[in-house]
Amino acid sequence: MKKSLLRTLVLSSLSLLVLDSCKKQSDVWDDSNNMGSYKRAQERILWGNGSSEEASVAFTNTKESSTFDDDFIPLQDEDLKQQFSEVVFAQPKDSPGEDGSFLPSIDGFNLPVGALAQIFQTIHFNTDEFTIKKPEYLQVVNKMATYLKDHPKTFIFVEGSCDQRGPEAYNLALGSRRANYVRNLLIEKGVNGDQIHTISYGKERLADPSNTPDAWAKNRRAQFKLYEKR
Repeated sequence: MKKSLLRTLVLSSLSLLVLDSCKKQSDVWDDSNNMGSYKRAQERILWGNGSSEEASVAFTNTKESSTFDDDFIPLQDEDLKQQFSEVVFAQPKDSPGEDGSFLPSIDGFNLPVGALAQIFQTIHFNTDEFTIKKPEYLQVVNKMATYLKDHPKTFIFVEGSCDQRGPEAYNLALGSRRANYVRNLLIEKGVNGDQIHTISYGKERLADPSNTPDAWAKNRRAQFKLYEKR
């Protein structure tokens, strides 16, 4: 009888531990799954198989299961509509760093210096936005477009970055939208799309790690690296 009671108590304790562990794992899975649902909803919109309302609902679920700063403003339904109403240009034919490519990996691209630094200036974005609003940054795009059209053997990487607020997956997606938005603008101005590659670092590479509004503004950016083919 004592052995049976002891066995029952042990099994009960193990059951509670398993249930607690499952709950914690489920919480993590739910957060990841909700972000996955949001990204899949975006993809369905892109290919015409979904609605912006679907993505908005998916993001609401993500927001409820994640921790955001009070100043973090998620993309709204109208932002999603604007995003997917833009023309989607084909990616470059050649992939930097791959076997047979005449382009090096991104490590072989360099930050602009001297006169080039005045042309390929860093572009900054408003909180949770991927479009360019300030006229001075549109002028930067114009200067870059002129240079790239005059130098068809110059290739660039557009690096999209975000501030440190919000989930990692969300920031990677936002950084990608920023980089591709700049790429689209350059192509619309006549630049060969094969000259422009993009990458998103999300919140991995902060220009300023301070947790202040000024630092956040510095981190929300698109910056550029160049490679000149000989």
